[in-house]
Amino acid sequence: MSDAETPAVPEGSPSGADQLDEAVLATLFAQSAVGLAVLDPRLRLVRANSLVEGVETGEFIGRRFTEVFRLDDPDGTEQIMNRVLAGEGPIRDHLVRGRLRQVPGDREFLVSAYRIDGSRIGLGGSGGGPDGSGGGPADPSALGLLAAVVDVTERERARAREAALAAVRDAVGGSLDVAATCRALADALVPGFADLAVIEVVDEILRGAAPPVGPLPPDTPLCRAASGRCAAVRDGAENGSGAGVRRARAGAVRRLPARTPHALAVADLRPRLVPIGPDTPWLDADPDGAGAVAQAGAHSLIVVPLTLRGAVLGLVSLYRCAAAEPFDEDDVTLATTAATRAALAVDNARRYEREHVIASTVQRRLLPQAERQQAAVETAHVLLPGRDSGRWFDAIALSGARTALVVGGVAGEGLQSAIAMGQLRTVIQALAGLDLEPEEVLARLKDTADRLAGERAALPPDDSLHGEPLSAGCVYGVYDPFTRTCTLARAGHPAPLIVGPDGRPVDLDVPEGPGLFSADSALFAPATVTLEEGSLLAFCTAELLSGDRAAERITRTLARPGRSLRQLGDDIVYALPDDTRSAGAALLLARTGTVSEHRVATWDLAQDRATPATARVLVRDRLQGWGLDEDTVDATELIVSELVTNAVRYGTPPLRLRLLLDTTLTCEVHDGSTAAPHLRHARTVDEGGRGLFIVSRLASHWGARHGPDGKVLWTEQELPGA
Repeated sequence: MSDAETPAVPEGSPSGADQLDEAVLATLFAQSAVGLAVLDPRLRLVRANSLVEGVETGEFIGRRFTEVFRLDDPDGTEQIMNRVLAGEGPIRDHLVRGRLRQVPGDREFLVSAYRIDGSRIGLGGSGGGPDGSGGGPADPSALGLLAAVVDVTERERARAREAALAAVRDAVGGSLDVAATCRALADALVPGFADLAVIEVVDEILRGAAPPVGPLPPDTPLCRAASGRCAAVRDGAENGSGAGVRRARAGAVRRLPARTPHALAVADLRPRLVPIGPDTPWLDADPDGAGAVAQAGAHSLIVVPLTLRGAVLGLVSLYRCAAAEPFDEDDVTLATTAATRAALAVDNARRYEREHVIASTVQRRLLPQAERQQAAVETAHVLLPGRDSGRWFDAIALSGARTALVVGGVAGEGLQSAIAMGQLRTVIQALAGLDLEPEEVLARLKDTADRLAGERAALPPDDSLHGEPLSAGCVYGVYDPFTRTCTLARAGHPAPLIVGPDGRPVDLDVPEGPGLFSADSALFAPATVTLEEGSLLAFCTAELLSGDRAAERITRTLARPGRSLRQLGDDIVYALPDDTRSAGAALLLARTGTVSEHRVATWDLAQDRATPATARVLVRDRLQGWGLDEDTVDATELIVSELVTNAVRYGTPPLRLRLLLDTTLTCEVHDGSTAAPHLRHARTVDEGGRGLFIVSRLASHWGARHGPDGKVLWTEQELPGA
């Protein structure tokens, strides 16, 4: 029959409307780009197109929607759909997770549901209510639901990859610590991208060594720098089913077994995508790894070498476990990108660690290598390694059994701070040997610091140090055991803490002077405190005194009775906050004492020509009483004769002679004149001018120091077998 002969259906007739509706439904279900499903009030499948399952849908008719898609949370999804049936409005783009029967792995779906309302066409629902009598909605006009289902698995995977890569960009590279960088990488990839991540680095890199050039030798030790596990793997380890994973602790060192994907990846420097199953052959070569893989339920592996410019820094191993979707080639691309960024960050951290190791080595070589025995002061020090490498301390023996106590620091990290510290420490040692007052020592030290700052400012603009500021502080004190006084001055540095022999704090007010590299030209003002024998002084860098009630905590520790200086230093360190340890600090402890009266001899002498002869007799008698050898006695007689003669001729009263026996023999001649003698080289025909030259030849050291009541000429002689 031709089209012209086809009888027309009257417009608006019921049969025509039914045919049109049926045609629309058939076309919609056949050609829709999304999965469509019609559900009855009990959420059972009535009709669906082939996109719902990807197979013929006849076998699923009559089954519940949540059974067809095997959703992870069926109860929650059904509650939402029942609210739609009850007339609370449609749901759109509700993300659910489930599995299809014919497609392996987890899938993700966007579900939209719309109520089919029978009241609009005069029909009612097929019974049932939320009370469980029929399993459907209470509203009889609800004929069911129309559900639209879109498989967005690939889209969500792409989003997950982008999110994982963004997490790597945000987290990796913000630390100059190799282990922290690796932990950041593991945290960024787990659990969003992988269920289990293990990051290993070449063991020597953790100590700043240069990475080996690939291929990596098979016996190279790799250290597990970080690992990350998703909740499922972690719960399995805690329940005992993941013992192998639990053994994969940070810090473990291993050598890669041959003929495994890990060994091949560091041999040809290419990533590997490896499926894992019970019959995977390479697992036999790595029994420990096989046990961990089996107990974690891992079925897919990506192994990527951490490489940079052909050098191998380590290895990244990523696993997916249990029901997670296996890795694919797109995942390999992401893992490679993440590993490249991590390699750059690890190399930066390695370079910093290398410089830190060098700076720490330089710092230790520039500091005292052992405690130095002082005449009347017991000292001990604690040096905490950390980021800062410019901290220093010193205990310098001065003439007259005095001791200079110094603590200082150059702010900053790296080798340049250690070098600046060494320069300042060398200068202060030289200044201490001149017997200058503490405030004058710091004034001259600041002059040196200003010159160093000027030299740095004069560097070419492209030099990395040109614009890097210098900042340093120092506290310098001198303890005199005969007067039991300690005179201190400080330059931008905290004053020491003092505790008396009874455990009570000693008040000390030392005016703060300008920092060594500051533009402030203010003068340094000293402070003098008289101490009881057995008092404790704690010279601390600023880090030790930061924090709440830090000074009180240290003072309380120093008051503990019966503790050696070494034990007290350890006790102070134990009580420090963690951030203080990471920055580094220096501590110098000193316990004051006096010189035994049996080792000191002092005489007040007359200002006349017979005094040198008298002094020689007194000296010989005392040195023989101390049991010194005859050569030392003869040399000391001559030294004292020359010094006393010089004081009688050119000095003013009072005249005093003092001998001090310690590891060396010290001779001191005091007079009231401030004029200092100087060494001369007399000519053959000269009748005088040889006194100090003779003294300099007989003594190991000699010098002059000035005070408010005159000057002191002193010498030191080495003693045989001292």
